[in-house]
Amino acid sequence: MEETEDRGELGGGGGGGGYHRAAKRLRTEEEAGGEELEDGEEEDEEDSAGEEAAGSRSTEDRSRRSGGKDGVDSHRIPPSPVVHVRGLCDAVVEADLVEALDKFGNICYVMMMPFKRQALVEFDSVESAERCVTRGAREPVCVAEQQAFFNFSTSQRITRPTNADDPTSRNKVLLLSVQNPLYPITTDVLYSVCNPLGNVLRIVIFKRNGIQAMVEFESIEDAQKAKLSLNGADIYAGCCTLKIEYARPNRLNVVRNDTSSWDYSKPLVLQRERAKGRQRQAILGEHPSNGYGPHCPLLPLPANSRYRRSSEEVQDMISYPLLLPKTSSSSSSSFLCHGASSSVSMVSGLHPTKMNCSCIFNLFCLYGNVEKVKFMKSVPGTALVEMGDEYAVDRAVTHLNGIKVFGKKLNVCVSRQQSVIPSQVFELPDGSSSYHDFSLTRNNRFSSAQSSRNIIQPPAAVLHFYNAPPTLSQHQLLKLCTEHNVPAFTKFKVFDAKPGSKTLSGLLEFDSKTEAVETLTVLNHHQIRIPNSSNPFTLKLCFSTSSHL
Repeated sequence: MEETEDRGELGGGGGGGGYHRAAKRLRTEEEAGGEELEDGEEEDEEDSAGEEAAGSRSTEDRSRRSGGKDGVDSHRIPPSPVVHVRGLCDAVVEADLVEALDKFGNICYVMMMPFKRQALVEFDSVESAERCVTRGAREPVCVAEQQAFFNFSTSQRITRPTNADDPTSRNKVLLLSVQNPLYPITTDVLYSVCNPLGNVLRIVIFKRNGIQAMVEFESIEDAQKAKLSLNGADIYAGCCTLKIEYARPNRLNVVRNDTSSWDYSKPLVLQRERAKGRQRQAILGEHPSNGYGPHCPLLPLPANSRYRRSSEEVQDMISYPLLLPKTSSSSSSSFLCHGASSSVSMVSGLHPTKMNCSCIFNLFCLYGNVEKVKFMKSVPGTALVEMGDEYAVDRAVTHLNGIKVFGKKLNVCVSRQQSVIPSQVFELPDGSSSYHDFSLTRNNRFSSAQSSRNIIQPPAAVLHFYNAPPTLSQHQLLKLCTEHNVPAFTKFKVFDAKPGSKTLSGLLEFDSKTEAVETLTVLNHHQIRIPNSSNPFTLKLCFSTSSHL
C-alpha cells in the first residue's frame, strides 16, 4: 500500500537560562575541519541550526561578507541586542558563553550552532551588546579559553517557539534536536542524559525529519539547568550533538511507555543493574557499539560525573529489549510494528528523469544497508527505501533530508510502512524498473565484516574514492564524468598505495556540495574495465572527512 505522509518538522536551536557551569564536549576530527561559514557558501544547502532562526542567520552570513572576522568592521551593521559570536572551539556549550559574556549585561537567550562553531547571544539591551562587541574589537575576549569574535546581528531578537512577546519566557518542557545521530536515541538514552540534572517526568521522541525529542521536567528551574548544561554537548563522544530550546507545550501527553515515549511519573516497572563504567568527557561515554544493528547496554553515569546531581540519588536507568534482527517471522514483525519507528524511509522531490533505483541506492547506502527501493506510481517523484534497520533510516533522514540533487530538494522522512512490497511495478523514464531488491548485493557496506570501516559523514564537497583500478588517471575520471553528464571535480589527489595493493584510492574536490552529491549519485559503484583483467573494478565513492584538498 502506497502512501503520502505529512512532513511536519519541529525546529531546533536553543539556549539561555540559569547560569551554572557545564561540562564540555569532545572535539572531533570531523568538526575540527569545519570552520564557520565562509564567503560564498550555499546557505540553502547548510544544515539548519533551527528553522526559527534561519531567516536571521542567512542575512547575518551575507552581512559578514563585508565585515571582518575580528569585529573591526562592526560599525557597518546597526547596533542590535543580538550578537553574532564566531570562532568558538568545538568544546563550547551554552554555559561557557554565559560565563564569559554575562559581565557585559544580562543575557536573555542563546542559540548554539555547534557544527559551525558559532552562536547568537541576545542581551537585554543594545548597550550590553555594544559593550561586548566593542570590547571584542579592542582586546581578546575568550570563551572557554579560546578567543572568540563578535559582531552585531542583523536581527533585533532571536526568534523562539515560546511566548513571542516575552523575551524571558521559559518552560519546563525542552525541545532537543540531535545532530549527527550515529547511534540509537531512545527514551532510555535521553533519561540517562537529562535526569541527573533535574527530575524528568516525561519524554517523547520524534523521528520524522531527523531525531528530535521533548523532555518534560518537574520544574522550570530543572529545565533551565539542563538546557544550560547540555546545549551543545555530545551524548556520545564525537556524535549525537544536542541543540536545545524551550518547547511550546507546557505538558507532554504520553499514551504508552516504550523506546519512543515514556511517562516517568508512573511507577517504573523495569529496572536495570548498574554496570561498571569509566568516566568520559562525553555525556554517556563511548559509543554504544562499534558495529551495525542492535546496540549494547548503555554506560551508566560515573559516580563522580559532573553531570550528576550531588544532592540526591538519581534513579536507575530503565532497560528495554534490544531491537531484534530483521526476519520474516511473524514474531519479529509484530515487535517492529509495536514500535514507533520503521526501517522504511520515504523520499520525495526526486528528479523525474535522472533518478532511478540505483541512484537512490548509491546515495542511501552510505548510511546503512539498503534492502529494497520502490518508486510510487501514484505519487510521481517519490520512492520508498527499505533499509537494514530503523537506525539506518534515522541516519539517512538526518543527513539527506533537504539536500539538492539535480536541482530538486529532497524530502526524506520515516515511512509508516514496515516493509516495501513489490506491487505496481512499472518502467521509469530511463527504461529501468521502478522496483529493485538490493538485499543480496555486495555493494551494501554495513555487513558485520565491513561496518567498522565505515565513516558516516554528511554530504560534502570532497569525495573519497576507492577500489579504483591502479592505472586510473585524472583524465580518465574526468572523461567518466563527461560521459555520464555529471559535474566534474576541480581537484584530484591520489593516496600512496600500500605495498601489494591492487587498487587505487584518493580524493576528489568539487566546486560545491551539490555537485559532489550528483556525481556520487551517478558514479558510485560504476564498473570500470581495464585491459588484461577478467573482472571489472567497482568504483566506490563516499563523502570525505576533509573539507578541502
